[in-house]
Amino acid sequence: MKCWIMPVCWLIALSPSAAADEQSLIRTDQQMVSYTLGYQIGGQLAAQIREGRLDLDPEAFAQAIADVLSGRPPAMTSAQMEAALEMLQHQQNSRRNTAAETGQSRGEAFQVEYSQRQGVVATASGLQYRVIETGEGRSPGPADTVVVHYVGQLIDGTEFDSSRGRGTPATFSLGGIIPGWQEALQLMREGDIWEVVIPSELAYGAQGAGA
Repeated sequence: MKCWIMPVCWLIALSPSAAADEQSLIRTDQQMVSYTLGYQIGGQLAAQIREGRLDLDPEAFAQAIADVLSGRPPAMTSAQMEAALEMLQHQQNSRRNTAAETGQSRGEAFQVEYSQRQGVVATASGLQYRVIETGEGRSPGPADTVVVHYVGQLIDGTEFDSSRGRGTPATFSLGGIIPGWQEALQLMREGDIWEVVIPSELAYGAQGAGA
């Protein structure tokens, strides 16, 4: 089965001499342990910042961490911090809403284009599919468990999941998967190979796959 489902990193450049000067400051056991832990924690934070697409000022971020570790009073009041977090939440919500609207428009345009391809069938729910190979087995019921091979792609062709890539089929209980899969699999017979387009409302919603 093949289906399409709709739906901070800091770069610090140091000159060789500057890098050598910084490294020369790491001499004692305490400094080496401190640097190692800081580097590991920094890597984890960078991954979270990158995933959240946060636009942060590295110097202000580092100052806040240094203030906490040193026991210094914060440079901002609690009210200022709360206002900053509210501003960040507003920015993230706005970005998500814009991305969802753009994705919805692109998804609808793709469905219109896909519907014009030869052999495409559309159901009342908006699910679209095209039969590639026909099997002769029975169709599963809503309480059944199925074993399938699948490749999941976004409408731009980006692959986000694949049982083929893992080299082993996936086992699903029909009651525990997205509505689009539930509908498609109950229409299929054992041995069928289909290409399926699942609109966002039958898949992962506005947040998209993987959220």
